[in-house]
This record gives sequence, structure tokens and C-alpha cells, in this order.
Amino acid sequence: MSIVSVLVVDDSAYVRKVVKQMLLRSPFIEVVGTARDGVEALEQVVELNPDVVTCDLNMPQMDGTAFVREQMARRPVPIIIISVASHAGEAVLAALDAGAIDFVQKPTALATDKLLDIADELIEKVKAAAQSPLRHRVSRPAPLPPLVVPARVTGGTELLVVGTSTGGPQALKALIPRLPATFPIPVALVLHMPIGYTETYAEKLNEMSALTVVESKGEEVVRPGLVFLAPAGRHLTFRRDAEGTVHTHLDLRPLDTPHRPSVDVLFRSAAETFGAAVLGVVMTGMGADGREGAAWIKAKGGQILTEAEETCVVYGMPRSVVEAGLSDEIVGIDGMAEAIMERV
Repeated sequence: MSIVSVLVVDDSAYVRKVVKQMLLRSPFIEVVGTARDGVEALEQVVELNPDVVTCDLNMPQMDGTAFVREQMARRPVPIIIISVASHAGEAVLAALDAGAIDFVQKPTALATDKLLDIADELIEKVKAAAQSPLRHRVSRPAPLPPLVVPARVTGGTELLVVGTSTGGPQALKALIPRLPATFPIPVALVLHMPIGYTETYAEKLNEMSALTVVESKGEEVVRPGLVFLAPAGRHLTFRRDAEGTVHTHLDLRPLDTPHRPSVDVLFRSAAETFGAAVLGVVMTGMGADGREGAAWIKAKGGQILTEAEETCVVYGMPRSVVEAGLSDEIVGIDGMAEAIMERV
């Protein structure tokens, strides 16, 4: 791949130095400049024209969210937030809403060894961000009203499962609020997020949606009207009791997955519990989480939809499913709710 130029923005000179050191571990990344706050960052973007910007949230003069909003209004550029998790959940989500495409959780202890622990994650996200189609970094369609469920439902689908990662917070906000309160089946979501963010995100998504969106606590009855978001750090699966009622289940196992929660784990459990009556959707995200799970759903007779490359922030997860021959239909995010309704 070509060299990715990066601007590092943080009010701490020490953090700027360490982030630069982390990024320079990759031969494909060049740090072309640094900035101390949002005001200076706006000037540096004009002067240096970086491919990607990494940005802190809490800075003097202009904080990270204000910088993202202003930069996106001037000229779109992929921005990755690097933030301390404590009490920053809403600020990170606000930055994503403003147009940032991803974030990395900064350790609360700023020892060099702790910061270097996130180096590989940051490098991969920077390289992925550089490949993001520019026009979709800010193309966030205005919220549309929920669809109307046809009077006669003829499909045999009993569960909708959705997996996403980079760009997922925005994608889910474009999808879930379009599902009506009368949506006839339950929904389960996996969104790759660090611990400390999924509960706040579920609350925000719930405020926008006709359906009830909750961060799963485990052992809930799976029924229509509910959308379960897997909590960060736990896999979301299903269990059917002796009476035939399906409940959610949370577990640390399996331990060997690249992500926890894992789309593959959710999809496999859905296929094993609901058989052919599963509709899986794989949306924007880097990597291949969801490909193995999609294979399980297809093997049981279920269906898979994938988000089109044109509307993905990162066309990684959907691409892996499409290239494996597992996608029944490729759909842009603006038509995904309609495609789901057709199958439900």
C-alpha cells in the first residue's frame, strides 16, 4: 500500500510524541505534523493535507468534537479519536456523530508501555481509515421515518442479527430507527466498541428508535419489539429453555476470538438456535468478523445481506462475506431497512 500521511492532535506534548512513535512502527505511515488543539489542527490540515488525523477529545480553545465538526464542514478528512474511556462515552459518540470514523481507547495510565499496547490497533485503524471513500465520511443521510409493516407477514424469519465495526455507530443509526414499532421479530446487534461505550450508545440509539434498544444484561427473553446490543467485552448468544422460550446469554468464552463481542459467535448461536429462520446483516467494518458466522447461517438455510461498498466507511467485513460467496444480496445503507422488511 502507499504511504499514509498522518496529523497527530493532542494537547499533551508527551502523548503527541508517544502516538508518533506508535505510528512510525509501521513502514506505511508517515507523521507529517502535530497540533496542540483544534484551532491549530484546522490550520495544519490546510497546510499539510494529511490522509488521516488522530485527535484527542479534551483540548483547550477547541476540543476534539468541535474540531471534527468544523473540519468536516470545511473539507472531509478521516479522523480517528484517541480518548480516555472514563466519563467520555457521550463525548466520543458526539465526535462520531460529527463525522469521526473511528476511535481508540487511550489507557488512563499514560506510562509508555501502556500507550504502546494500543499501537497495533491504532496502526490498523489508520491504514483502514486511509482507504475510506471520501464522500461517505460526511454523507450522513437525514433520519427517515420508520417503515410500515405490511398487514400480512409472509416470511419465515424469526430473528434479525446484525454485525458491524468501523463506521457502525453511524450505520446502525441509519438502520435501526427505520424499523417500526410493529417490527415482528427480535433483533440482536454486535458493534465492536471498547468497554464503557456500549451502554451509552444503546441509550442513544433507543432515543431515536421506535423499537426498544437495550444493552443486553443476559437472560432476557428474546421477543419482538426488542433490540439487544451485545455489551463490550462479552459475547452475546442465545439459549432455548425446556418450554421453548429463547433467552439471551452473555459469556467471556470463546476466548480466542479477535473481538469480544464477536459477530461470528452471535451469528453461529443464532443459526444453532433458530435454524433457517435467521436473517443476518453484515455492515461496514474492517476485518472479517462475520464471515464464519454467515457461513453457519447459510448452512442452516438462513439468509445474509451485506452492505454495499459505496456506503461502507470501511469495506472489510462485508467484502469478506461477499468474496466467500455467502451474500444473498448487496444493499446500500439507505435501502437496507427495506431489504430487511422484504425478507421478514
